[in-house]
Amino acid sequence: MLFLGQAANYDRKAIWRHFLAFGTKSDYDNLRVALASHYQSEFSRVFLYHNGRSAISAGLKSILSSLDSQSGIKKQKPEVIINSFTCYAVVAAVRAAGCKPVYVDIDTDALHFSAKNLEKTLKNHPNTVAVIIQNSLGLPVDIVKIQSVIQKYQVALIEDLAHCAGTSYPNRQEAGTIGDITVLSFGKGKSFDTISGGALILRSKKLHRPRTIPVYRPKIADSMRDRWYPVFGSLIRALYNFGLGRKFTSLLIKLHFIQRSADAELKLSTRLTYWQAKLALLQLKNLPKNRPPLRQFYLVKQRDAVLNRLERQGFVFNDTWYDTPVAPERYFQQIDFPSSDCPNAVFVAKHIINFPSHYPKSLLKPALEIIKPYLIEDKNESK
Repeated sequence: MLFLGQAANYDRKAIWRHFLAFGTKSDYDNLRVALASHYQSEFSRVFLYHNGRSAISAGLKSILSSLDSQSGIKKQKPEVIINSFTCYAVVAAVRAAGCKPVYVDIDTDALHFSAKNLEKTLKNHPNTVAVIIQNSLGLPVDIVKIQSVIQKYQVALIEDLAHCAGTSYPNRQEAGTIGDITVLSFGKGKSFDTISGGALILRSKKLHRPRTIPVYRPKIADSMRDRWYPVFGSLIRALYNFGLGRKFTSLLIKLHFIQRSADAELKLSTRLTYWQAKLALLQLKNLPKNRPPLRQFYLVKQRDAVLNRLERQGFVFNDTWYDTPVAPERYFQQIDFPSSDCPNAVFVAKHIINFPSHYPKSLLKPALEIIKPYLIEDKNESK
């Protein structure tokens, strides 16, 4: 069977490398040095967290602190512009920084907002302090036009590389080398995958260092979950052949042996473990240039039926990442999402399916034949 998530597809060598990894403070510092060099910053302005949402929140707090000191006037009700098709982790990070998330609708072809929609939103939200660019699924935005708008309104640009480390924009600049802040997630299935972790890189020298520095180790239970996840992933994969994969996954979640990504605790004082830093450094050294998207997406009618058909033929692609405009669905009702202002995000969330990019195209050809009759060619269809 073929699986969508990369974390569930660790080969035997990768599983053992992850499970037996041992790191030191030197590995942790070496990762900071390498990230500073790669993303054109300084060692003292790179910070490693136990998850990506903590890194985003710390970056936003840095922006607010810098604005306060520059103007002498505290920014009232600061807002942060984010993609309308995203993960709850981003929303949680914005809120934890004391900011209000402002959602901008996406283009259905790009899964991201355009420069035109961004400018319209900035005009109506003068309290905006930052714009987060996420390059959904690793699909690069038109950064030149977007950056021009952001500079016009003099707000900070945060590049979230969870999906797109190694990706190049259409102007050939690498993602993460343009904004005031670069943020990385090392979570399951992300561009860097150490099961959890994140990095904050302050690229603009105008920004203050975070007041809370990540220095404490994660809870032992959290660290053990991270270490064991690839082992459990291989067992889940094997049990799918007997129709028991989903049941085993549910059992592991109930026993707290694995954790759903969106449930991670945001904590600015908790750092990345040394052993995960060592694994992340190895991945950074092997980061491909002009990296292709992590996933290829399609819009289909009758998505549940399509996914069931795919699974019966050995393609377990039910992880769409965003099954609601802000995923997962269990958090969606908590965020007061403006569905009427973001119809494209609502539409895409109902119809998207993803294909992995880590398999040869020849293996995916039968899956493409399965979905062909269900493809939505006209993006206005079914709206």
